[in-house]
Amino acid sequence: MGESQVSIFQPDFNRSVRVEARPERLTADAGALLLRQLMDSSGLSALLVEHLVDARNPLFVEHGFLELLRTMLLLPAQGWRDQLDVTLLREDPVLRLAVSERRGAGVLAERPGLCSQPTLSRLLHTLAVPCNREGLGTVLLEYAARRKRLRHGGKPLEEATLDVDSMAQEVHGYQPGSDYNGHFGMQCYHPVLVSWDQGDFLAARLRPGNVHTADGGLDFVLPVLRWAKTQARTVWIRMDAGFPGAELLGGLEAAGCRYVARIRANRKLEQLAAPLLKRPVGRPPAAPRTWLHELSYRAASWAAPRRVVAVMVERPGELFPDHFFLVTNAPVEETCAEELLVRYRYRGLAEKDFGDWKTAFDPHLSSSPRPKRHYRGRRLPQRESLTDSFAANEALLLLNLLSANLLGHAATLIHGSSQTRWSRSRFRQLVLKTAGRVVLGKRYITVVIDAARAHLWQLMTRELTRLAQARGSPCADPLPA
Repeated sequence: MGESQVSIFQPDFNRSVRVEARPERLTADAGALLLRQLMDSSGLSALLVEHLVDARNPLFVEHGFLELLRTMLLLPAQGWRDQLDVTLLREDPVLRLAVSERRGAGVLAERPGLCSQPTLSRLLHTLAVPCNREGLGTVLLEYAARRKRLRHGGKPLEEATLDVDSMAQEVHGYQPGSDYNGHFGMQCYHPVLVSWDQGDFLAARLRPGNVHTADGGLDFVLPVLRWAKTQARTVWIRMDAGFPGAELLGGLEAAGCRYVARIRANRKLEQLAAPLLKRPVGRPPAAPRTWLHELSYRAASWAAPRRVVAVMVERPGELFPDHFFLVTNAPVEETCAEELLVRYRYRGLAEKDFGDWKTAFDPHLSSSPRPKRHYRGRRLPQRESLTDSFAANEALLLLNLLSANLLGHAATLIHGSSQTRWSRSRFRQLVLKTAGRVVLGKRYITVVIDAARAHLWQLMTRELTRLAQARGSPCADPLPA
């Protein structure tokens, strides 16, 4: 190619080893091609175009709106968490292919490559306007509905369960809306999220760092609940002990939704349950035991008594049994105490999924108001920032959850083929982070990957073909065996 190679490194432990830099088209993210195919085959790309608005001036546009959105979704899915990483990856051949709208073998010969980091920051502020944040929320719900239809057809589910939770998202430096949270012991945001038992995140709302767990919970949950009732005949909501307030529980009951939530113990509740929380006389068996007791309890802020189940659990090696309380609006005739406890314990799967998302993505919400001070060497008069950085951080959170749903969908395709349950991180490591070499021809672009991972790609492309056929859209043929 007329370009010289550069010697980089020669280790002392083996003088036969040489590290050189050559002008070859190499990548460590070949799996981005699979994610791009999944975005198109599942209809996610079409949803982004339908529900998001590009308010940029077309005269000054160098990168298409959909290309920028794909970049924002693919980079975190591939493990690149910081926007600044796009500078290093700007000439990555596979990422350029995965985000591009252009076709043909000349895509890599054209300029430019991936967008710059400032372009991604401007995109975030474009998405921060209310209509686009609402559009991102709609995309999350519509994408989840499409995944449900692919699994179960057009029929509504008999039952769906929503899990509501909050988390601390630590921030550094000055971020508008962040604050010190004494419970978590950090400077953070305190967003609230909701997922469902089909494996998708459905919504999120960014909140200041010092708000209570249940702050704004009812207004946040009700739109998702109305959507869920179009997808399933019966909808349940699970919550931890921070959420069950009088307003939220009353609102869920008025909406015709079943709920089960843990509630904090207090003196009145402990006195009510005290006669029941006793271990039977005699030597306990080797296996731990669980006792369930029905109570009718009315908190000071509740308008009427509600059904409470006291759960007493023996712990190995503990002298006294442990206990906690669940509140529900499901009558005993419909759901007995044993079924209620089993339903609540399945919340552990949702918490595991939250942890999987945090491990695989760990979003950095770092948009700050930085008004432009200089332009072409001239200092501009001091002014306030015209961008809403808090809204931009919320848009980034929604994009991150959408990327997590995309990655989870891809991992589910492998699960269905190999009967192995992988986390998002493991799927990324084994399938997406595949090294490759790009070879340009006159008519074709060939991406060469390691043969050791070819069987995983064959499984994935086979499922992508079925997915495209189910939607009636074209899809690339699977890799040859």
